[in-house]
Amino acid sequence: MDMYFPRLIDDYLNHWMSSDDHKPLLLRGARQVGKSSCIRHLGERFDYYIEANFENHPELKVLFEKERDVHVLAGQLGMMFNVPVVPGRTLIFLDEIQVSQAAIKSLWFFRENYPELHVVAAGSLLEFTLKELSSYGVGRIRSIHIYPMSFNEFLMAQGKTQWVTAKQQADSQHPLLGILHNELVQQFRMFMIVGGMPASVAKWVTTHNFSQCQDEMDDIISSYYDDFAKYAPQLKPELLRNTLQSVIMQQGGKFVYSRVEGAFRIDDVKLALSMLVHAGLIKRVSHTAANGLPLGAEVNDKFRKYIYIDSGLMLRLMDLDLGGGRDLTQTILAGAAADLVNKGGLTESILGWEMIKYSSPRLQHDLYYWENTTNGTRSEVDYVIARDLKVLPIECKAGTSGKMKSLWLFMKNKHLTLAYRCSLENFSSLQKTDSASGVTRTILINPLYAVANIMQQP
Repeated sequence: MDMYFPRLIDDYLNHWMSSDDHKPLLLRGARQVGKSSCIRHLGERFDYYIEANFENHPELKVLFEKERDVHVLAGQLGMMFNVPVVPGRTLIFLDEIQVSQAAIKSLWFFRENYPELHVVAAGSLLEFTLKELSSYGVGRIRSIHIYPMSFNEFLMAQGKTQWVTAKQQADSQHPLLGILHNELVQQFRMFMIVGGMPASVAKWVTTHNFSQCQDEMDDIISSYYDDFAKYAPQLKPELLRNTLQSVIMQQGGKFVYSRVEGAFRIDDVKLALSMLVHAGLIKRVSHTAANGLPLGAEVNDKFRKYIYIDSGLMLRLMDLDLGGGRDLTQTILAGAAADLVNKGGLTESILGWEMIKYSSPRLQHDLYYWENTTNGTRSEVDYVIARDLKVLPIECKAGTSGKMKSLWLFMKNKHLTLAYRCSLENFSSLQKTDSASGVTRTILINPLYAVANIMQQP
């Protein structure tokens, strides 16, 4: 069996297992992010485990289309795989379930008619199948979202659990020792290059050979490209590929449709972006006026950014297809921290995904940013989130106090007293007191390697 590295989602899966009210579980996420591995690891805690893969066993689709009685279905799966089906002791895993709408609908009936049995499902490109279903069991199925490995998981995979604990206990009043801070910065540099795809991380942990990590990433990229033909028959794979490449090239800025090579219609590019979002390969970052909550109530659809799923894959794509990855890789390995953080949209993209990874997996989380859209002015805040019923701005910068004009101005205009700046500096803080109002505003300096400290506050 392949080596398994602990994932943050394990706690949620274990809680689901031990809960008296364990609704059928649906793991959702892009290909190769570790869905099946997490469930197999969970299966080790059961006496009996059935893994029914709909792509490896096409006859399963016929079975679920013909039989609606879930007790009979469970019994037939037990006979097919020669595994006892005992409620409370058996885990049934329906993998690649996206090929069968009937199997997805069966989850409803497992909840209603066989609630004592543990059933979990997952699949690649599952979102496309769910979109075709008007309802797939609201209130009767529990969805869990999984993404590539976070930096905390990257550290834990290397046995550096104590480092995770140390940085979680640090703050602006209690910064890390300089030697540990420097070690974490170096680890974060490697995380940027290796990325968080489990196959790439596994190669790094076992070999520390970056070329072998690249081989794994090449396989993943090829599988993503192979999937393009499955997204929508009317979309050309060339359109999807060019759109994805344009997302990478435009990281950190407003997405401009006309920059997609191939002279495609804007409506087609928009559809391609929607498909890539559904596949989990990119995440939309929407512009919000950020005057209050909810942030989504003041979205300006004319201003949107997109961030690519994984920094390692992004650098590999840049090197293979776009010819621009090697210089950036050298900056990551040997460049000054300020150059690294301010280099294009790479660290901004990583920050966005890290915030998602440390948020509750029960929900699909939206990302927002703020930009002054008034002509003749240029100010922007990379991310804004909701915290304690207030707007909380977060910047990804390596500047000093004098270079944070946009953030200080945003705080003043929105009547906020707290913000974060994520960089590769140690924990610290900046303060300014408004001479007119007497209001003191604070920017907490939070290292990029400790985004979890922002998202997992009690």
